[in-house]
Amino acid sequence: MTRPVIGVTTSRRSGWRIFPLVAFNLWLAGARGVRWVAGRPSDVEDVDGIIIGGGDDISPDLYGGRIVASSRLDPARDTMEVCLIEAALERGKPVLGICRGSQMLNVALGGRLDQDAYATYTASDHVRTILPKKAVEIVPGTLLAEHAGTDTMKVNALHSQAVEVLGRDLRVAARDRGGMIQAIERTSEPFALGVQWHPEHLFYARRQRAIFRALVAAADAVRRDRAQLPHVSAAADQPITKLP
Repeated sequence: MTRPVIGVTTSRRSGWRIFPLVAFNLWLAGARGVRWVAGRPSDVEDVDGIIIGGGDDISPDLYGGRIVASSRLDPARDTMEVCLIEAALERGKPVLGICRGSQMLNVALGGRLDQDAYATYTASDHVRTILPKKAVEIVPGTLLAEHAGTDTMKVNALHSQAVEVLGRDLRVAARDRGGMIQAIERTSEPFALGVQWHPEHLFYARRQRAIFRALVAAADAVRRDRAQLPHVSAAADQPITKLP
């Protein structure tokens, strides 16, 4: 079969440099990425799964929050991504959310965000770097744990907001040492996973590539008309593709 096709949302401003990294990770995992930006065509019927990428803060209008003066918002992208997530889940297509995308997955399913997460979680390490310097603890028994293991994981961090109240059918898959939610996942079909960090920048790390493997396994199940969650679990036993 040909490679599963994954639609990847990006910002207009920074997507030109982020999308190639995401596409590279998808290629290593056996899929092909196509870039989507607000104002251009994006249809879940054309793909086997979607990635909601990182970028600006999400408008608090979507979850009843308050406007923060320092926030940089992208309302057009917010609208596009909410519609895409709703359409993907309705049509049984898997979703991976990265940083902002993890937050958007939660909001689209009725959850709320903490707009000043480090003020709430004062024991969390407040680092802002693309390098893997933040420690997160993965919850045993989750799909994320099946693919990435439960050893403490070092990740990068570029966020100021975080998931506060979980959306429908979501559970916590990872927290940092201060208790702040760092990953969420859907508990029923179709597959959906959100990570607060940027695994696309950590492609040299096997456990980060495993995140993309999980999404591609779910997308492959779509093509084969199979249940996604068992297919994703089975894929966890397969070796990670080595770097070229």
